[in-house]
Amino acid sequence: MRRALVLMTGALLASATPAFADGTAFHAGSVIKNYGNTAQVPDSRLGPDTKLKVAFDISKPGGKGLESRYLTTPARFLNMHAGAGVLPENMKIAIVVHGGAHRDLMTAKALGEDNPNAGLIAELVAFGARIELCGQTAAFYDLTEEDLLPGVTIALSAMTSHALLQQEGYTLNPF
Repeated sequence: MRRALVLMTGALLASATPAFADGTAFHAGSVIKNYGNTAQVPDSRLGPDTKLKVAFDISKPGGKGLESRYLTTPARFLNMHAGAGVLPENMKIAIVVHGGAHRDLMTAKALGEDNPNAGLIAELVAFGARIELCGQTAAFYDLTEEDLLPGVTIALSAMTSHALLQQEGYTLNPF
């Protein structure tokens, strides 16, 4: 009997996942239109009165010549919550960048090549996202705000940014 239950559960799980397995359930979002595709999943806790203030911590670079999946995560966050009924004006995000991820925020001139994240950063900034580079990282790599894409600022440190964001009511997204 137990074996039959295990087999039946396995069969149900296997049959429940194909809708997402090939990516066809994912679509462009309404907030950050060119980045951060998501799947529509109902969540009764969300709606037009939901307010979200979320900070993202990014220290890993996207890879030379590659769009950063870590910077795409905030775009997915905005798109999926808007798709679930949260009003864009009720969502505030901050992105704190440090370590090797600094390269993903640099201008093509400072980087010495095109930055594949420039369009994504521009859309996030246009939405109103705060994007802060750790000042200690900037000092280590001898970067100034002129080396960074428009809308990116330099904070004293990533630790300072997170402390201040927490005081402003932001929660830290662990992804």
